[in-house]
Amino acid sequence: MVILFFTNSIIMDNLIRKSEKKTKLVQGKKRRYLYAQIDWDQRLIIILGYRGAGKTILLLQYLSSANRKGVYLSLDDFYFETHRLVETVQILYEMGYRLFLLDEVHRYLWWSKDLKQLYDDYDDIQLVATGSSILDVSKGNADLSRRAAVYNLQGLSFREYLNFQKNIDLPGFALDEILTNHHVIAPDLLDSFRYQTDFQDYLKFGYFPFFLEAKNTYFQKLQETINLVIDTDIAPFEELQHSTTRTMKKLLFVLSESVPFTPNINKLSERLETPRNTILRLLDYMHSAQILQLLKTTTKGVSYLQKPEKIYLHNTNFIYLFSSVKANIGNVRETFFLNQVSALHSVTAPKFGDFMIDDTYAVEVGGVAKTNDQIRGIPNAYLALDIEGGNNNRIPLWLFGMLY
Repeated sequence: MVILFFTNSIIMDNLIRKSEKKTKLVQGKKRRYLYAQIDWDQRLIIILGYRGAGKTILLLQYLSSANRKGVYLSLDDFYFETHRLVETVQILYEMGYRLFLLDEVHRYLWWSKDLKQLYDDYDDIQLVATGSSILDVSKGNADLSRRAAVYNLQGLSFREYLNFQKNIDLPGFALDEILTNHHVIAPDLLDSFRYQTDFQDYLKFGYFPFFLEAKNTYFQKLQETINLVIDTDIAPFEELQHSTTRTMKKLLFVLSESVPFTPNINKLSERLETPRNTILRLLDYMHSAQILQLLKTTTKGVSYLQKPEKIYLHNTNFIYLFSSVKANIGNVRETFFLNQVSALHSVTAPKFGDFMIDDTYAVEVGGVAKTNDQIRGIPNAYLALDIEGGNNNRIPLWLFGMLY
């Protein structure tokens, strides 16, 4: 018994040292937009998002400011290959810990069952977990949707990119404010950055916070991250065979050559020698994992078997990764708009125009020469244009990057 206690003590000391070392790394770092939106009083919080979006730093920032004894645990640590989380928390609980920051929970086989059991067994602890955007907390044997407050962390908005890059503090604006007061908002914001260069830089390498580490290796890291998401997030979680994973990568490459892609699923099926339903399922996986954006006519009660109207890469940085020399500017503009607006609003494919926001606002995206012809006579219709400043219903495209 004494030997077991001594062994547990050594193991826990090692986990605690790792936690303390990681926490020191976030001192002085800016907080992501989501930090202020989370209700930190909830007993179980789950934060989902793409790799590299800043979920780990967000956890550590909360730990460093918490007023209770807490510990950071990464569930992809080799330790959890042979140890259950419930047992680990029990030992740490006896050592006085009441706050548990759990990173990469999707890499841990028993994540949903253990979180449910811990939530039910300890009413005086707080659990904050992060995971891949593919996680569905309402599925599985342990339905966490009634217990957990779930948040989704997006990549950097254009506003956040400017704040991180220039160490400034630009405010965010609601959609209604941008639509009605853009002619007042835009001139004030333009005093803080250089539209021509800063916006282009963001489109190429500003969506993920790791651009701050080294811009010259940004695309290499972007490529590595996509492969990791497919190989270690999607494939194991969905129990995909290696051949299916390879098909997913081939599908992504095919789509990257022609986005925005109006899909002909039967032709894709023939080209990749893969059943039609498998193609649709793989598209849905990549949409959930934030590699692609599937634009459909509705976002309510949609099955993966419903063919999307258009397929986009998830963000503009991915466009430049796959097409660094010949990136289509029209594609870049539409992808930026869809990516930024869909973070907070429902965006669907309309009969007229490029996008419909919240079933209310029709938007046509384009360059300075774009006219109202395609949305003429449509109520609540706007042009989102690649211009510095706008007027009437002509709104600067970059301004939609100020939503969060």
